[in-house]
Amino acid sequence: MAALPDLGARLLRNRRLVRAPIWLYRIGAGALFGSRILMLEHIGRTSGAHRYVVLEVVGRPSPDSIVVASGFGDKAQWFRNVVANPRVRVWLGSHRPVPAVARVLDQQAVDQVLADYRAQHPKTWDQFKLVLEETLGQPITDTGAPLPMVELRVQTSR
Repeated sequence: MAALPDLGARLLRNRRLVRAPIWLYRIGAGALFGSRILMLEHIGRTSGAHRYVVLEVVGRPSPDSIVVASGFGDKAQWFRNVVANPRVRVWLGSHRPVPAVARVLDQQAVDQVLADYRAQHPKTWDQFKLVLEETLGQPITDTGAPLPMVELRVQTSR
């Protein structure tokens, strides 16, 4: 059983593998991933270039709010970029990208999102928790989890 988290962490570190879904979103085939996956477009904090990452949706507190987690902690490049520049674009399914503002959640909010996720997706959580612990290098408990999360507040046109 210990091999599964290690394998999962190695797969998540494989740049080609994790970047492959980006091309599907770019050609309008993001619907293949369903509503639990999105592509986030952000700006490189030093290069100023547009960057892309595909992330799992871990919460939807409201219709205009999406929560994603940084499985590699606060060292993840996308996370560092949205902290530096919170203006992003979100690609959901095969819809056109929409502007959003990113906000890092405090620990209390992270704990609540994780509790909700565990309740809604218990089998997925049991497997993915082990992978996250491997990528983060720390155990994930019910409270105080070292898993940074970001709320993406979609900017709707009215």
